[in-house]
Amino acid sequence: MRGEAAVHARMTGKVILVGNPNVGKSVVFGYLTGRYVTVSNYPGTTVEITRGDARDRGGTVEIIDTPGVYSLLPMSEDERVTRDILMAEPGARIIQVCDAKNMRRSLMITLQLAEMELPLVLAVNMADEARDRGVMPRLEELEKTIGIPAVPTVAIRKKGVDRLMGLSEHAKPSTFRVSYGEPVESAIARMEPLLPVDVPVGKRALAIMLLCGDDSLTPWLAENVRGDRIREMNAIRNRLVEEVGEEIAYRVNQVRLQWIDSLLEASGEEPADARGTDWANIFGRFAMDPAYGLPILLAVLFLAYEFVGVFGAKFLVDFLEGSVFGKAIVPAAAWVAERTVPWAIARDFLVGPYGMISMALSYAIAIVLPIVGTFFLGFGILEDSGYLPRLAVMVDRLFKKIGCNGKAVLPMILGLGCDTMATLTTRILETRKERIIVTLLLALGIPCSAQLGVILGMLGNVGPAATVTWLAILLGVILAVGYLASKVIPGESSDFILEIPPIRLPQLGNLAVKTMARIEWYLREAVPLFLLGTFILFVADRFGWLLWLQKAAEPVVVGALNLPPKTAEAFLIGFLRRDYGAAGLFDMARAGLLTNLQVVVSLVTITLFIPCLANFLVIVKEHGSKVAAGMAVFIFPFAILVGALVNFAAKKMGIAF
Repeated sequence: MRGEAAVHARMTGKVILVGNPNVGKSVVFGYLTGRYVTVSNYPGTTVEITRGDARDRGGTVEIIDTPGVYSLLPMSEDERVTRDILMAEPGARIIQVCDAKNMRRSLMITLQLAEMELPLVLAVNMADEARDRGVMPRLEELEKTIGIPAVPTVAIRKKGVDRLMGLSEHAKPSTFRVSYGEPVESAIARMEPLLPVDVPVGKRALAIMLLCGDDSLTPWLAENVRGDRIREMNAIRNRLVEEVGEEIAYRVNQVRLQWIDSLLEASGEEPADARGTDWANIFGRFAMDPAYGLPILLAVLFLAYEFVGVFGAKFLVDFLEGSVFGKAIVPAAAWVAERTVPWAIARDFLVGPYGMISMALSYAIAIVLPIVGTFFLGFGILEDSGYLPRLAVMVDRLFKKIGCNGKAVLPMILGLGCDTMATLTTRILETRKERIIVTLLLALGIPCSAQLGVILGMLGNVGPAATVTWLAILLGVILAVGYLASKVIPGESSDFILEIPPIRLPQLGNLAVKTMARIEWYLREAVPLFLLGTFILFVADRFGWLLWLQKAAEPVVVGALNLPPKTAEAFLIGFLRRDYGAAGLFDMARAGLLTNLQVVVSLVTITLFIPCLANFLVIVKEHGSKVAAGMAVFIFPFAILVGALVNFAAKKMGIAF
């Protein structure tokens, strides 16, 4: 074992937060660091890692907030990233945030951190709720048995959190070890000498991971262990599997759970009805009930649409686009450019039809920002309240039909705000197959709120039959394509494992920090994509490519879809700005250039049309250029085909709407 002096000699100015999902880890992180944080992908993955700086007596300390995990024997990309961070930061201090109401689950992580021989402090969070339910363990017993400090905290009220940094300065590894019995202990003893002398975490932990069949350690083994030793390790594991007659990971987890149950019984945790009888818990049960869950879902979606779709997409967008940009910023920029920029092409580049200020910034700040801002706030409320996991439970059975699970509904809902942002949130799905399926469905059939508002405005002028037809076609296409994609795209779907937290009233301060951090991310990551898209459009217009593309598209638009030639322009611009493409159709319909049937055909086509440029670039970033190109090659002709079939079927059946 490492001595305390050796531990302090290796300790660095970093603190890593570890814990299960929904234990308040992000709240603790926000308290320790404030709002000035950085969010970036962990190298080689799509998993986001949040970092920030805190102060302690030793100066500035970097805080790393890892993804919520259930185990450090990776079963998902989030768990692998968390384990890799622990291995990549030797000497870092660990603060594990636990759920005081469910210490059984939290202590599974604690045992693994203890085996890794990492300096550790437990933040036993939501202690007030645990006391109210009569399930608060005696922390003195935990500290005595495991040998690490355990601090009761109520993070949303900032109680106890201020002690964590001070305790972490003197943290040391736990010396406690669970015995897994023969023959597992013998295999561990044979495995440990084969590992390198200098390992990032405890040899015992690495030996157990390898015996449990952790294939994600293969790259590390190949880099750090000789080939003959790797073969000997594999032989040890194979002999153990034959001797035990069951999965080693299952045996190890059962031993850990038995030890945890005995510890909690000794520490005084008493059983209680975790559901309770207060209004929040009653609502939480009804939200997953087959009878009451659907009307609650419809009510939540209605309120979300009113806040994002009406307040954000209409009131705020009208104010920013019409008053701020339309009457102030763009005219002022045009006035300055006219008097200071002598070249016409440079003036057009800034304030022309496809200008950086008049189009790119106007779109990014005046149109999209208020929508995603209200959506981030609304989504934060749903997130912090504990409703979203219940929604995922409600739709899990339906989403299994398309090769996903209930978690897939979360990015799909986000897509109604902005498909670009929603594509990034597919990272919450465990497997690559699920992420690709949901990304495809987002790009294909989920209209963003800006586009959806224009579409609903057009359909409202045509009648309810057209609205129901459009919606039915859209849902049918999503289910059909999702089902077929689940059969074609290789890979496995993940099990639906989702923690159901209690219903809580969101804390205003936490919502503000979270929303501002996400808006800051949008301004930093997404706005450059809109500038790039507008630049491409500017160049295409200057060289006459736009006009050429419009003429090239006319045979398809007029011949297959039976739409006016001018519709081609709306489809082309819709690739760069989806709401403007729909707005072009709106102007045509208002001018009497489209019949009711043509309205339905055009809206079905543009909804299913190839995603906007910003979304396309994010797909490239998330899944690579081959996957993005494959989606575009499929979606573009598919949208034309569905639109043509709708036109053909309506004419055959004599439906004119």
